[in-house]
Amino acid sequence: MNLILNTILFLIPVTGSELLPMDTPVSTAVDYYLDLQMQKGNIRPAVAVDDSILIRRTMLDLVGRIPTSVELDEYVQSNDPDKRRKLVDHLLQTDAYRKHLAYDLNLLLAPVGNSDLREYLEIALTERRGWDQMFTDMLGGEYKDSTQRLAMNFVKLRVKDLDNLTNATSSLFFGVNISCAKCHDHPLVTEWTQAHFYGMKSFFNRSFENGDFVGERSYGGLTYQNTSGEQLNAKLMFLTGDEIAEPDGDIPNDEQKKAENKLFEQLKKDKKPVPVPEYSRRTQLLNAALREDERSYFSRSIVNRLWYRTFGFGLVMPLDQMHPDNPASHPELLQWLARDMKEHHYDLNRLIRGFVLTKAYARSSQYTGEKRPGQMWFAVANVKPLSPEQYASALLFATRNPGQFVTEDLDEREKQIAAVQQMARGFASRFDVPGSEFQVSVDEALLFSNDTVVQDDLVAIREDRLTGELVKMESNTEIVMLAVKTIFNRAPTGDEKRNMLKYLKQRKDRKEAAISQLVWALLTSSEVRFNY
Repeated sequence: MNLILNTILFLIPVTGSELLPMDTPVSTAVDYYLDLQMQKGNIRPAVAVDDSILIRRTMLDLVGRIPTSVELDEYVQSNDPDKRRKLVDHLLQTDAYRKHLAYDLNLLLAPVGNSDLREYLEIALTERRGWDQMFTDMLGGEYKDSTQRLAMNFVKLRVKDLDNLTNATSSLFFGVNISCAKCHDHPLVTEWTQAHFYGMKSFFNRSFENGDFVGERSYGGLTYQNTSGEQLNAKLMFLTGDEIAEPDGDIPNDEQKKAENKLFEQLKKDKKPVPVPEYSRRTQLLNAALREDERSYFSRSIVNRLWYRTFGFGLVMPLDQMHPDNPASHPELLQWLARDMKEHHYDLNRLIRGFVLTKAYARSSQYTGEKRPGQMWFAVANVKPLSPEQYASALLFATRNPGQFVTEDLDEREKQIAAVQQMARGFASRFDVPGSEFQVSVDEALLFSNDTVVQDDLVAIREDRLTGELVKMESNTEIVMLAVKTIFNRAPTGDEKRNMLKYLKQRKDRKEAAISQLVWALLTSSEVRFNY
């Protein structure tokens, strides 16, 4: 009954149509709108996590790894009231942050298992390109620019299947999956019709692959058959329903088309791009998408996806169903964030910084109240499965000798950290990208039981590994404390400590084997597999 009442209350709009002022900090706006909804629904949020969990959570989200024991101690023991902001601002300036964000954006934008956009994304983030510029580069980049050439892989990877290219663009950049409108008007969303699908596809129907490049012809229309069997000419139309008037152009005759195709073949052999036509349909899509109105598909979609990345649940769910029949859980918040995104030149760093500095971000994933609130309230932190690179990094950092990072030379420390993260890139290929209904696979479970990398590298007794440091210790208490601190980034609970001490005492005649097995047990726990 409480869940039904909460849902009903949640759908009632927040009173007052005026948004918070544009100069409001992102973190302040987020907490304001979330707290307002919780007050309306009589929802009590979870308490804040302690410093050890917060730094682990923050570093996994911003730089893709857990903290070293040195970083953990420095943060937890600091009495600086501004240490959280300083930590976030420091991490946002690092190369590791840009690499990690580029990795996540590549997972979003590239087909599964493909990393062709990652190099471009790292460059774009280093140069502080806004999301609007990245979008422009990926849909309409110029090949004479080496960076934009990399960006055009977004189109090139899909241009052989224009239906896929159409829906990928619509879903990933505008939060609208219109694939169901290909054969008929959308059965559930009155706004999405066949005309919308083919209107969006028309932006790409003149595009084609030509060797290493994507070319575009200056002519060509698109027809489709509706459910009544009529053949219709598709109008160039954006998701808003606005049709784009096109200039009259000369349609080449057969001889001219043959000459053009011959030119394309020669350009392919010469490994040169096709000249961009004077009138480009893809350019019209860029113009329409960035002509933001109150619907603001473009800015709302990236806000929602970065929100999901940070909080583990979108303001609109599913992420590709942003339409009037599926309103946001916090419509005013989404509207405010979309406006802020546009006003600040689509700065991803500003948005991410604001999110991780909120009270909401620092809430515990454990709830001590009578009934845990639903995810839509953001009253409790969501537990998020780690991406392959996050998980690989967590495993490698957790098993390195913590003394490796103890140095007053900060540059040397950063080099050592970067080297471990680089190794994690290769190790990450062993893990699947988690979906929305993630469960640990059988293959992953078998990896930890049988794989030689785990046995010979992660838990083997070696000087440069955690195990190598643990076997030097005479006190079992010290062994337990260091193992849990390095792997879990916290102190053990009373029960954990008692059970581990009991295990080590029972196997005192096989100390090295006991330590390896203890480390293995901690590594394979769910606490390492998730960001909580």
